Amino acid sequence: MSDGHPTSAHKEAMRLICGHDGLGTDRLAVPPPDTGPSSPNPGYARAITRMAGTPARRLEAQGFSAASGGTWTITATGGALISCQARPG
Repeated sequence: MSDGHPTSAHKEAMRLICGHDGLGTDRLAVPPPDTGPSSPNPGYARAITRMAGTPARRLEAQGFSAASGGTWTITATGGALISCQARPG
């Protein structure tokens, strides 16, 4: 975050979360199909999932997302920021 404001990457994470009824960190970490092959390193998937949780947790700290039962949802405040109607979490 830049001075408490979401970056472009954070806003994209919010768009992904808002586009689902709830999105787990493991699903948030799945790269789009056009990004090429993943790493052959056996720890790659675990690391990507861990890194995907970082922006979601930062968004939660700012009140833009919420976690419940391992699933991220967007708050009304976060939805308003990206012009996406938040679904109740």
